[in-house]
Amino acid sequence: MFTADDLDSARAIVADAMPSTPQYRWPLIDHATGCQVWVKHENHAPTGAFKVRGGLVHMRRRREAGRMGGVITATRGNHGQSIGFAARREGIAATVVAPHGNSVEKNAAMRALGVELIEAGRDFDEARGVAVGLAEERGLDYIPSFHPDLVVGVATYAYELLTAVPDLDVVYVPIGLGSGICGVIGVRDLLGLATQVVGVLAERAPAYAQSFAAGHVVAGDAAATFADGLAVRAPDPVALDMIIRGAARLVSVTEDAIAAAGLLLYTATHNVAEGAGAAA
Repeated sequence: MFTADDLDSARAIVADAMPSTPQYRWPLIDHATGCQVWVKHENHAPTGAFKVRGGLVHMRRRREAGRMGGVITATRGNHGQSIGFAARREGIAATVVAPHGNSVEKNAAMRALGVELIEAGRDFDEARGVAVGLAEERGLDYIPSFHPDLVVGVATYAYELLTAVPDLDVVYVPIGLGSGICGVIGVRDLLGLATQVVGVLAERAPAYAQSFAAGHVVAGDAAATFADGLAVRAPDPVALDMIIRGAARLVSVTEDAIAAAGLLLYTATHNVAEGAGAAA
């Protein structure tokens, strides 16, 4: 999906807006898992998530190409913040469609970035349909959540991690629509590493797991997980193909397991007792 030159160009664009994020080993996580675990801290990015890297690349390339017209996209929050953050830097108007009941905090963050936020649909996939319709109605460019610019942009975090810690046995990557894991697979292959890439899914959003097993896109009926970044019902076919060819396997986890992992990460990185972390 991208070459070494594409990645170098993306790294320069991202570096113009943010420093590299750190990766750390946390003793409590090592102890809990019984192995060495590195955490890539994309929560240190300007919007608190890795997605901002893709938005920076995509919107810079729009400006360089003279494509300064308004854009529209759909999101559960992180992708929308990415587009909003980058659009503001490049002087491009952005509209974002989020489903009803979306995170109040993420909606507030997107509005603070200057986007026009529209709430429509019961989940991400319905919001995406509304965004596509509004793009035609308003004469806006629709930006999908999976796009080559976005993938090579987010691949810059994989480059940082895999060059800082090149002897990793396995990298676990959560899958929403797939830009993150595809970026990791692409960088792993460019660097010629033997690292296995494993995708992580929510059991309540099984579309990618079912599609991976079937070898083709299988659209799901529901994506009722509180991990909103994973709540996708319709896999992207290009992403799925890359995942099938480049991932060792996919694993599905319960809602309780997702919550427990979040609590472990919080307690390990804040040096607090588990009870205090739970109370916080």
